[in-house]
Amino acid sequence: MAAKTQKMEQKKEKLRKIGKESKKNILSAMDIRQLRDKILSFSLDDGDLGSQGYTKVLLQLFGYTGHGKSSLINSCKYVLGKGESFKEHAEAEETDHGLTMVRNAYPLTDVITMVDNRGCSKLNDFERAEVYAQLGNFIPIGEKVEWKDNYSAMMEAIEKSELEPNFSDFIVPIFVYNVRKQMSAEEKQDVKTFMENCIKMTGIVPIIVLSFKTSADYLEIEKQFRLMGAETVIAIDNYTKMSHIKTLGRTTDILMVIDIALKNVRFRLELPRNPKRERIERKKFMYNYIHQI
Repeated sequence: MAAKTQKMEQKKEKLRKIGKESKKNILSAMDIRQLRDKILSFSLDDGDLGSQGYTKVLLQLFGYTGHGKSSLINSCKYVLGKGESFKEHAEAEETDHGLTMVRNAYPLTDVITMVDNRGCSKLNDFERAEVYAQLGNFIPIGEKVEWKDNYSAMMEAIEKSELEPNFSDFIVPIFVYNVRKQMSAEEKQDVKTFMENCIKMTGIVPIIVLSFKTSADYLEIEKQFRLMGAETVIAIDNYTKMSHIKTLGRTTDILMVIDIALKNVRFRLELPRNPKRERIERKKFMYNYIHQI
C-alpha cells in the first residue's frame, strides 16, 4: 500500500513538473514574440535626446575567416521573419578560408543593418588596420576589401573615403568566434587589443558571439573572452540550409544578440552625441594607428 501511494505521489510530481515546463515554454514563446516586435519597431528617436543625427544602426561583424559571420546574418534575418522558409542571404560555408571578400550590408529593418566585413586569418598590424578601416566606415559598403601592405595605400584609402563621408551610422561592433577553435596566446592578445580599440573608436565593448554552441565546451571559451574584458558573451547555434527547423532556445539566443546591441545604442544615446565629431575622432585614431605600424 505504501509503495503504491509513493508511486502515485511520484506520478503527480512528474505531472506537476511537466505542467511547469509547459507553462515556462508558453511564457518563453510570448517573450520571443515581444522581443521580436521590440526589435522590429526599434527607432533611434525613442530616447529623450532623439536620434542626435544618426539615421541607422550598423551591426558590424568581425572575426577570423570561417567562424560564422555570414551564417549569423542569415540566422538573424530568419528569426526576425515569421515563416519557416530559410533563405541564405549571405553566402556561408564551413571553411577556414572564408567566402566574404566584399564589405556587404544586409538590412534587418529600415533602421538596423548588419555588415559582413571581411574576416582575417590573423590580426597582424596591416590586416588589423584594414579591420579598423571597416569598423570606422572608411571602406564603403559594397567595396572589395584588400589587405594593403604599405603606408601610402592605407592613407590614400582613408582620404578617398572623405569624398562621401558617412557619419550618420551608429556603429556597434560584434566579434564572432567558433568555439571549436582553440585560441593561441598570440590570438588572445590580438583579440584583446582589438576589443580595446573598438571601445576607443565606438565607445562600445564588442559583443562576443560564440558560434557552434553545442559542438564544444563554449563555457571555457566564454571565460577566456571575459578575462579579456568582454561584457556580453552569447553562445549560439546558427540556422543553416541543413538545420533550419526553428527551436525556442536557438531562436532566443540569436534574437538576444540583436537585442543587446540595441540596448548599447539606447545607453549611448542617453548622453549628447555628435556624429560628425565622432567620425573625426575615428579618423584621428586611424592616422595614429597607421603611423605606429
